[in-house]
Amino acid sequence: MPPWPEGFATTPEERDAVLRLSAMHRALPKRLFELAAAVGTATRCVEAVLDGRAAGDLDRKRLANADPGALRARVEACGARVVVPGDMEYPASLHDLADPPLVLFVRGDRLDELVPRVAVVGARNATYVGKDVAKAIGRGLATAGVVVVSGGARGIDSMSHEGALAGGGRTIAVLGSGIDVTYPKSSGRLLERVAQCGAVVSEYPPGVPAEPFRFPARNRIVAALAEAVVVVEGAAGSGSLITAEHALDLGRPVYAVPGAVNNPLATVPLELIREGAAMIRGADDLVADLGRLDPAGERSGAALGLSVAEEAVFEALTGPTMAEHVAQRLGWALPDVL
Repeated sequence: MPPWPEGFATTPEERDAVLRLSAMHRALPKRLFELAAAVGTATRCVEAVLDGRAAGDLDRKRLANADPGALRARVEACGARVVVPGDMEYPASLHDLADPPLVLFVRGDRLDELVPRVAVVGARNATYVGKDVAKAIGRGLATAGVVVVSGGARGIDSMSHEGALAGGGRTIAVLGSGIDVTYPKSSGRLLERVAQCGAVVSEYPPGVPAEPFRFPARNRIVAALAEAVVVVEGAAGSGSLITAEHALDLGRPVYAVPGAVNNPLATVPLELIREGAAMIRGADDLVADLGRLDPAGERSGAALGLSVAEEAVFEALTGPTMAEHVAQRLGWALPDVL
């Protein structure tokens, strides 16, 4: 897709108009993008919407009442900033979408410095094994210098963020709510850590609640930000499949972690593999395929910031195993291993 029109939001007046347009948080991004292509600038988009184009009555009323100064103050109050098309920070990869976000609200580091990026997605109600795999992939990507992108949700999303942070890397969480709205509440502390070691991103201004239809919309941004998408677990019809489909539409490679055929959460990964997605066993496979570094390089426990005892256990682990087996191999007492 072509980018937003040149000069769409380059002046202070146009940036104010973008903030006003962001108040229409139920308007379809695709219709706003098409309107921008037709009229050229954000101020003309405002005029067109107020004249009855590209939005419903409720959003038109929101636009008419929107105060850009008040919106900007609310954004700054939650420690965020406004990124609009034309800014160096606005990711060019979002222009691959037929419905790129009109604006991004960002907390944390600059998005143009958070590269390269790989998305890791999957089930909210993930298995223990799935969570462990997601965390290991996040950690492995981080140690390879890759930024992990996910949705901040519980389950696979949160564990991939946790893995990236544990690996001393950076990560991006894309919200399906306003930039100041934590959903789920349990992700609050994690999102604060993400903002300190990466970025929290939303296309919605402060105060916009998390609603079901916003999460599929969020998934398109996750897929477009990344140069590849990894699916760890997902049931039939889940959001992880939606993200994978967005990635395929955008020409991004899709990778999947296989699971047991009788596990409902393996449905999406196995379906993707059957349809041609690359199967990976972990971060090393993925990093090798992406050509980022030699996966046989140094990956010691010390490099991961582990203590001497933790490093000994780390080196004893060759795959999923029982704690008793590790204790026997090391000659340690079981409580010490645990």
